[in-house]
Amino acid sequence: MSSDAVLRIKPYQYIHVSDTNTNVTRIEIGPQTFTRSEHEKVVFGPSDMIKIPPRHYVKISNPAARDPETGEAIKDRHGNVKLRYGDEEIRFSQQDPFPLLPGEVLVGKVTPLQVVAPNTALRLRAIRDFTDEKGTKRVSGSEWLFEGPETYYPRVEVQIVELIKARIIKENEALRLRSVKTSADKFNVSRKAGEEWLVRDSGAYLPGADEEILESVSAHILTDIKALHLRAKRTFTDIYSKVRNAGEEWLVTSAQSETHIPDVYEEVVGVVGITVLNDRQWCYVLDPVSGGKQLLGQKELRRGPRTFFLQPGERLEQGIQPVYILGSEEALLLRAKLTFKDKDVTRQPGDRWMINGPTDYVPPVDVEVVERRKTIPLDDTEGIYVRDIKSGKVNAVAGKSYMLLPHEELYQKELPASIEEILKKYQTLEEKRDRSRVVTFRAPHNSAVQIYDYKEKKSRVVFGPDLIMLGPDEQFTILSLSGGKPKKPHQIKDIALNLGPDFFTDIVKVETSDHARLALQLSYNWYFKVDKTNEDEAHKLFQVPDFVGDACKAIASRVRGSVAAVSFDDFHRNSARIIRTAVFGLADGKIRRSLDMNLLSITNIDIQSVEPVDHRTRDSLQKSVQLAIEITTNSQEASARHEALRIEQIAKGKLERQKITDEAEAEKAKKELLRLQALCETVEVTGQSTAEAKARAEAAKIESEGAVIQATLRVEAKKIQADQELAALASLRTLQIEHQKSINGLDIDKSSRLAEIESQRFSDIVDSIGRNTIKAIAQAGPELQAKLLAGLGLQSFMITDGNSPINLFNTANGLIGVPGKAVTTGASNNDLNL
Repeated sequence: MSSDAVLRIKPYQYIHVSDTNTNVTRIEIGPQTFTRSEHEKVVFGPSDMIKIPPRHYVKISNPAARDPETGEAIKDRHGNVKLRYGDEEIRFSQQDPFPLLPGEVLVGKVTPLQVVAPNTALRLRAIRDFTDEKGTKRVSGSEWLFEGPETYYPRVEVQIVELIKARIIKENEALRLRSVKTSADKFNVSRKAGEEWLVRDSGAYLPGADEEILESVSAHILTDIKALHLRAKRTFTDIYSKVRNAGEEWLVTSAQSETHIPDVYEEVVGVVGITVLNDRQWCYVLDPVSGGKQLLGQKELRRGPRTFFLQPGERLEQGIQPVYILGSEEALLLRAKLTFKDKDVTRQPGDRWMINGPTDYVPPVDVEVVERRKTIPLDDTEGIYVRDIKSGKVNAVAGKSYMLLPHEELYQKELPASIEEILKKYQTLEEKRDRSRVVTFRAPHNSAVQIYDYKEKKSRVVFGPDLIMLGPDEQFTILSLSGGKPKKPHQIKDIALNLGPDFFTDIVKVETSDHARLALQLSYNWYFKVDKTNEDEAHKLFQVPDFVGDACKAIASRVRGSVAAVSFDDFHRNSARIIRTAVFGLADGKIRRSLDMNLLSITNIDIQSVEPVDHRTRDSLQKSVQLAIEITTNSQEASARHEALRIEQIAKGKLERQKITDEAEAEKAKKELLRLQALCETVEVTGQSTAEAKARAEAAKIESEGAVIQATLRVEAKKIQADQELAALASLRTLQIEHQKSINGLDIDKSSRLAEIESQRFSDIVDSIGRNTIKAIAQAGPELQAKLLAGLGLQSFMITDGNSPINLFNTANGLIGVPGKAVTTGASNNDLNL
């Protein structure tokens, strides 16, 4: 026999031996020495038996079929172990190791049992129909939770889906859950598939197998100045037991709850702040809510002092308004929007009236404040235009303070743009004109202004200096005068006519008898001869719209006629006399002193220049003039040259002498400079050394003082820190003592109440049995007494007559740890001591 046929199997080892004749595989378990026959073959092993420690398990595939009564493996008629192919079996901790029968397969390794911690659970799913240990039928595909703390023993019919941890719900928080399918939640409330709800109880919450956690909802903190605006998504009953209809909006304030967690059917629209009105404020609330109903289209006046939240749908009209405080010179113009009774007066819609100060006023909802008016102070030179809205008449009020009446308003007087521009030239301030103010114009000295009244259809002339105040229907007459050189019409716009004396200049082109064309620049002195007391003469001033243009045309016509009759040489020699004669004319062989045209008087003519228009005449005239100028210039240049040479020689001599003198003075200054430089260097070195020594001493002093201050501050800081720590420790000790006192008080109270309960219980038992029964028990034998008293619920008792001595050492051995045992001594007495 070869050595391969002998196999030593150690303890807790096994092998599988196959009989090649019968094709039956058996198991051999050690310790033994196995001798293999020729027709046998070791197909597995030797291998160690499977040892399952406590709280472990192992999974076996293709397990053997076993007898349910004996637990032995079932074999077929050939002796092979019957296997449950495709099935698995889980075996838990056993006292002895066990081998795998032929055909059984170990799946994985020995695995410790899973311990489900508190606040956790395993989501389990049934993969086949079965009935668990509690008698619950599980259908394939159903899921449930295995909650801790507990040890989970796996089953082959059950699959672990996931480990679920409990969600901690803090204060002012809630969990939003959704039902995966129709089932009952942990509070036995029926939930439909897809239904959502909130769990508000603080602590750990473990969702059920059919529940899904959507989110954690935080509570909104509500204060006295903050409320929560909510809207219902569907009809439901809120946490305050009030039915809310779909789309309904409401507020949750601190009066209802300090915190609010929005329900699943509540939508947070926003946070509403409190509206605060002091005693000098008011507001209009549109669409107010009254009695739980919203009054659409209405308005409510709310006056301070008060605080309120705007309900959903309410809004403020123009915000919070201050109370109208009127001074003694102020008033409010009011208008009624609806018919209402104001004290003893009935106001109709559209009525206007005024409230005069001093007072304060809050307008009711039926009253509109049109404007706030003040008394308009007016000087003697100021005024305003006032229009009566009933009659349409406009008046000018000036020289007194005026308050507009309810049926009056300020009238805006319009002026033509040209007059506006003219008035701006006379004003010193670049301000925009207040059109309700009376238009004023200060007529300059020796001027005339014409004003036309379109209502009365007449005009008036005002001579300056004077202040003109336009009436409501008056306008200035605009003067359009010629200007420029030569004169062009409509160049000057003005409302004040200067009466002179003044002058204007014009360029007149003339032609002599020998056809020499000349341009004369003439200046005329003029003034108006008018009697300011005569109204007819005053109006004649404005009958000629352009007196400048007309005068220049008339004078130019006379000059051209006179110059055309003389030659160029005569005109060049006698131009002034010819022009004056032409303009003023002759009287008794002499030239007149003035020319009168209507009220305009020309008093003088100045010939400023005479220039030829023809270039040939201009060239010849320029050549003759240049030749004369050149001769004069050459003579003056020669004289100036000789004088310059003489002055130059004198200046050179003076310059040389000054150079010598300056060099000597420079040497003296240089010598003094060197001496001063040496002195300065000495002073600088000495000063620098002294400054450095003082600086080092001062630095050492500052450093020492700083060190002292730092040490002082550190000591103070440590003292403050120590004081704070001592105060904190003292506070902690005080709180601990108070806490311990509270605990001790609770323990004392608990013990007292338990003693009272026990005493009451015993008293009730005695009362229920009766005194005669207890007396009979005391007179009965000791054994009967013990049985009866044990029936009273007493675990330990002793009966004595009070006179006989008791050996407590031996008695205690019978009393301790023996419930229901009684010791009786001296039972001859009827007294019973418990």
